[in-house]
Amino acid sequence: MQEIKDNRQFKQSLFFALFLFILASASCGGKGNRPPADLTASGSPVVLIATQTPSSEPIVPPPPTFTPGSTSTFTQAPTETPTITATLTPTPIPTYVILRGEVLVRSNCRYGPGAPYLYKYGLVPGSNLEVIGRNDLGTWILVQAIGGNNPCWLKASLMDIKGDVKTVAPTYIPLPQSPYYEPPEWVLAKRDGNEVTVYWKSIQYRAGDETAEAPYLIEAWVCVDGKLIFTPIGSYETQTIIVDEPGCSEPSYGRLYFVEKHGYSRWIKIPWPASE
Repeated sequence: MQEIKDNRQFKQSLFFALFLFILASASCGGKGNRPPADLTASGSPVVLIATQTPSSEPIVPPPPTFTPGSTSTFTQAPTETPTITATLTPTPIPTYVILRGEVLVRSNCRYGPGAPYLYKYGLVPGSNLEVIGRNDLGTWILVQAIGGNNPCWLKASLMDIKGDVKTVAPTYIPLPQSPYYEPPEWVLAKRDGNEVTVYWKSIQYRAGDETAEAPYLIEAWVCVDGKLIFTPIGSYETQTIIVDEPGCSEPSYGRLYFVEKHGYSRWIKIPWPASE
């Protein structure tokens, strides 16, 4: 029995030794099995040089290397300087008032600011009225009963006005129109220095339409001392002379009416000659 046991151990040892030998041979055999270098027809070794084939794809540069400790600098974009636009200063609007006054003497109140206009109604001394308008110079005022609505024009010197008449608004109101008469067919004007002569075709009254005032009325805006001044002129003739000075920034002008007891014809424009 002992002999069989020893024989078995011997075989195991021999098998283990053979296994170790096979492992050692396998590790050393890699060098001996390397394939021989390629040979040319003459037997010389062929040297293979690797060449880079150009690529059609773009070459992307490597990303920048970040160095610790470096700080990025922020550059502020230039700011646009605002353009200053000039603004117009609005012209202040004058504030006007309504005054009151007392009539001093018996007076004629008229349809327009001047003696050439038709009579409208009379005023008695002591009447207290509102002053709601004036002409440019303040020499004629537009008055009415307090709270009334039927105004007329009165010469300013005929009333005791409570306040400064220049604080009242400059005013012009339309004239009552006659349904019976047309304006003169034509009107002409010529200048001689500062004098402008205006003349026109006459109109005949129908019976009973006559008036105490002049049958022709000219409303002219003429230059006086460098200012354009409204000037009404009545005429019994078919021509009149008007003084018109040079020196105004605006041109002078005028218009002509025929006058009868019911009112005024439509006006016709006067072809005003320019100052020299």
